[in-house]
Amino acid sequence: MSSAPLLWTQDLDAPLAWRQAQPISRRQFLADARALAHRLPERGAMLNLTADRYRFTVGLGAALLRGQYNLLPPNHTPDTIARLQQAYPGIYGLTDQDGMDTPIALIRHAGEPADTAAQPGVPMLDEQMLAAQVLTSGSTGAPQPHAKQWGLLVRNTRMGAQRLAQQMGLPSLAGVTLVATVPAQHMYGFESSVLVCLLGGAAFNTDRPFYPADIAAALQQAPRPRMLVTAPFHLKALLDSGVALPGIDLILCATAPLAPQLAARAEAALAAPLMEIYGCTEAGQVATRRTTAGAEWRTYDGLSLSGDGAQTVVQGGHVPQPTTLADVLEVTGTQTFRLLGRSNDLINVAGKRSSLAHLNFHLNSLPGVNDGAFWMPPGDAPSGVVRMIAFVVAPDLPAGTLHEHVMAGLRVRVDPAFLPRRVIAVPALPRAPGTGKLPLSSFEPWARATMARARG
Repeated sequence: MSSAPLLWTQDLDAPLAWRQAQPISRRQFLADARALAHRLPERGAMLNLTADRYRFTVGLGAALLRGQYNLLPPNHTPDTIARLQQAYPGIYGLTDQDGMDTPIALIRHAGEPADTAAQPGVPMLDEQMLAAQVLTSGSTGAPQPHAKQWGLLVRNTRMGAQRLAQQMGLPSLAGVTLVATVPAQHMYGFESSVLVCLLGGAAFNTDRPFYPADIAAALQQAPRPRMLVTAPFHLKALLDSGVALPGIDLILCATAPLAPQLAARAEAALAAPLMEIYGCTEAGQVATRRTTAGAEWRTYDGLSLSGDGAQTVVQGGHVPQPTTLADVLEVTGTQTFRLLGRSNDLINVAGKRSSLAHLNFHLNSLPGVNDGAFWMPPGDAPSGVVRMIAFVVAPDLPAGTLHEHVMAGLRVRVDPAFLPRRVIAVPALPRAPGTGKLPLSSFEPWARATMARARG
């Protein structure tokens, strides 16, 4: 039986986390995780509802030490939790807050740190152990599980940590501090703010700063070398705020393709290179690129690509079984590709093909547009032909000229077939607060309601 450590072991007195400029050592983490493990049910699956990133990580470690796995659903709505109860009868919740209203049994974190005296060594875990069930929203609304074994998570994380260290010109991530605006419960935040610190040597800020001033303050307080782990929507809001930003050493971005113009702005404002991660729930993190250097992505070492277009397969390294990617790729080599869009994102208008991601990319690149998204309503005309709708957040542009401004900018960027029939000004898009994504389950009804109000 092969095994892998719970924790990067080079120096147990090195910080795993920083809370209000005070370090929390890896030794303390082991003590806290072991103490919590003794309080967990003998059997079950953990729904980690903890807001604090360190306590989330303690919960993860405790569950693993107890031989249990973490459930990582797309959200924590009552409907989702009810579905999880049906699928996982032994589910229980872990929280660091009082008064949380949920139908499942709750365990609360201890108020005081555990004693670190006479702690045994770093635990080794079976690589075949189920560490997490990552759940995505299926077409029926029922969460679809994707099992993650500990050994494959470790391998993927080490590859990612090596790539990040190389970008910063460092031998490893030891001593690097990261500030993350994305939640630990989301796969990107789970991998790039929790596992990368547990297994790669970095340390994280325990908070998840939301407002630009709070992000800037957290970065300023973080010891160097330091990095920002964020999403395109959060990054754009930070840059548009005008808040003075400290210099850092790396910007890491994922969850949606990033416009090169925004990447260049970020690199200038934070005096650091920006790296994007490409991945998916099925395969984990797969590739990176420095956005300002070009459109081509490079896979992690050990991974190889085959096929092209809508049927691209990745295999090797932490992806032992051939796995079809959900995106349309232009494969330029066994380890390089360009991302064209998601396979369920492709649209066909007047015999011409494009992707919503491509159109949204150009829409959000227009001057004065703070946020925007295309929507293709169902065909209700007799011919079945529909025209795109563009929803735009542009508070500084005059309402009377918004349509002309957007159309003029798009005419030089996209095929005329995909120009929107209407441009509708909105105060905000219904983005998920944690990741900045626009889930179809919320965007579709929001778009219909917005259109109905606009007609009225």
